[in-house]
Amino acid sequence: MRPLLMGVVNVTPDSFSDGGRWADPERAVAHGLALVADGADLLDIGGESTRPGATRPLLAEELDRVVPVIRELAAAGVTVSVDTMRAEVAEAALAAGATVVNDVSGGLADPRVLAVTAEAGATYVAMHWRAHADRMTDFADYPRGVVTEVAEELAVRRDAALAAGIAPERLVLDPGLGFAKAAHHNWELLAGLGRLDELGHRLLVGASRKTFLGRLLAGPEGPRPVDGREHATAALTLMLAEAGVWCVRVHDVRASRDVLAVREAWRGAADGAAGPDASTTGEEQA
Repeated sequence: MRPLLMGVVNVTPDSFSDGGRWADPERAVAHGLALVADGADLLDIGGESTRPGATRPLLAEELDRVVPVIRELAAAGVTVSVDTMRAEVAEAALAAGATVVNDVSGGLADPRVLAVTAEAGATYVAMHWRAHADRMTDFADYPRGVVTEVAEELAVRRDAALAAGIAPERLVLDPGLGFAKAAHHNWELLAGLGRLDELGHRLLVGASRKTFLGRLLAGPEGPRPVDGREHATAALTLMLAEAGVWCVRVHDVRASRDVLAVREAWRGAADGAAGPDASTTGEEQA
């Protein structure tokens, strides 16, 4: 089994990776459809940047950003997730055709989002979170170990989601890489995904282009810029597939789809299945 690929469509002026590029609804829809053509299984539409230091948009701004895009993509048959912490936005997005609520706060920013999701029978992604973007770096402290504390805090969010009526099979957990985490915390969480899997729910991981990858690839001039982190992101997709996660959230869907195609071909050959080019009698050599 391969993980699902969640394509990112940031309908914001200030997201860390592509802020402003898809702020226009028509461009956002076109970008979303291009991601689907590249192999995205679902799209995550977000109208609030959660990069470190970001300030929150007004409710009306967030609604204006995401609802038209979600409506158009859902009408085109795309499976759509709304990336929001607000119950009002989740409710409007679900009415517009979204079927997943991806809440980076796990219900802490606005507890009513849990009831809204449960009432709609939608899938809910609860991410590990400690504070809003403008102050989350102040909370990157895990004296008992990041894997232990994240697992414990996600278990509390899991219980809150289930108590609100979200069906167990519709609950997904996310370790929240980069959110109140130092670089080494992210690597420890990736190595400790088995502990999070013990919480009993599917896992979604979003590592695409994040700062800890830029620091890993740093050169003399400092961390690798955002647009130079795609190979590392694709490598992580491969590792996450091996770890058995349910879904990987990525900006460049094609790169991640390519590494998964290589993995599937390799595993198929190891299992004795014919590869996709089995009918070819010879291969050109460079």
